[in-house]
Amino acid sequence: MLSTRTSGILLHPTSLPGKYGSGDFGSGASQFIDWLASAGQTCWQVLPLGEIGPGNSPYMSDSAYAGNVLLIDLEKLADRGWLEMHELVPHAGFEADRVRYDYVKSYRMQRLRLAAERFFTHPSDEGHAAYSEFCQREKTWLDAYAMFKAIGRQQHAWESWPADLRACNVAALDKAAKKLADEIGFWKFCQWCFAWQWDELKRYANGMGVRIIGDIPIFLAYHSADVWAHQELFELDEIGRPLRVAGVPPDYFSETGQLWGNPLYRWEVHAQTGYAWWLGRVQHALKQFDLVRIDHFRGFANYWAIPAAALTAKEGEWQPGPGDALFEVFKQAIGNLPIIAEDLGLITPDVIELRDKFELPGMRILQFAFGEDERNYFLPHHYVANSVAYTGTHDNNTCIGWWRTAKEHEKEFAKRYLGCDGGEINWTMMYVLSASAANTVIFPMQDVLGLDGRHRMNYPGTAEGNWEWRFSWEQLAEWQTARLAAMTVEHKRNPGTRN
Repeated sequence: MLSTRTSGILLHPTSLPGKYGSGDFGSGASQFIDWLASAGQTCWQVLPLGEIGPGNSPYMSDSAYAGNVLLIDLEKLADRGWLEMHELVPHAGFEADRVRYDYVKSYRMQRLRLAAERFFTHPSDEGHAAYSEFCQREKTWLDAYAMFKAIGRQQHAWESWPADLRACNVAALDKAAKKLADEIGFWKFCQWCFAWQWDELKRYANGMGVRIIGDIPIFLAYHSADVWAHQELFELDEIGRPLRVAGVPPDYFSETGQLWGNPLYRWEVHAQTGYAWWLGRVQHALKQFDLVRIDHFRGFANYWAIPAAALTAKEGEWQPGPGDALFEVFKQAIGNLPIIAEDLGLITPDVIELRDKFELPGMRILQFAFGEDERNYFLPHHYVANSVAYTGTHDNNTCIGWWRTAKEHEKEFAKRYLGCDGGEINWTMMYVLSASAANTVIFPMQDVLGLDGRHRMNYPGTAEGNWEWRFSWEQLAEWQTARLAAMTVEHKRNPGTRN
């Protein structure tokens, strides 16, 4: 349950300024934390920090545990002596306002491999003790992940691997471990670098009074270390192919629904293990973050199961999720659950009942509020304290972009309700949200900067051009910082400034 009024910013680390083609855990991140504190903000919400998947999406990672190695600060590796500064000349194709993943991946991976080579050729380096301790502490997921990455570099998609490797045969894996020892070590090194850099950054944020809100997808990509290593936990056939996959049914926005393609869980097998895998996943996330948003929360109540051979999501059917049983396990192990339920979309009474039974805050999106009338659930006069309110999320347009594309009846309703003419729609929406009863409000950075729809993070349903947006410090003026800070004080959302 959220019991303190707070305010924060939604910004993924890749969107931070930086010299090496993408935001990372370097000086741009600590400078952003400094800015958050100066603007009176006490929350920083990020997207999933896992490795990116198809279309560069952070919601299609190949591991439930591993971090995105592209976020590693290369200059910190140079500080350790594993890179030379002359090797960090930025690529000519890097752009300040978007991530060119084609250049960024090649540039950063080459330097990570060089740093790992130097690290392993100097075993007396003081970092080796910390590296060994990390490998031992995280071995329950790290060993399988590193093996998966090492084999995958040679064999590609795991469903096409030789049968003994595909089936995780112990003898075959032992043989592969010897053959691929250097490659396995490389991926473990990268995860260690990710972990210590993120840990340092989180400690800095917490020391500045800023809590980190993380994000974990409910489903995993089929081509992932967890699905390969724990095939018994997923709906797969005898050779590892999905039987049914995830998605959502047809609705107002799509006549055929959405076919996501993620393998579904065998919830009855999870129950037999006391939901050990899921508990481990959430506990790992809560080491990285102060609060965790779980994407597609409704799937825990019931989920849309689609035959793997189906061409659209229309052929699916509703199936019961784990419900109370899973969250009782979480509560017994963790206590009060610092979890935000992403309860958007088609929400039925059983989803609300599950959310409220465990006192989990749900989400309210102001951009969704003006399509009907005063009864709309997303209008601020309906908000409750135990909720997280947003002007929009990573899947929405910016406020200005939304306003420019909204239907005329939505604009007229918004003008009446918000008491404005639309001239500063981003600040008006932020102010009304801040004044609401919701104990936590989150503003996308684009709305603070007053950017239009060209700067949104994601266009759902499209495969290209997403997750690329970046901002620069030149876009941020002192008046924006001061206005945000004043609004936060006025609505008593910064615990450190209350009378």
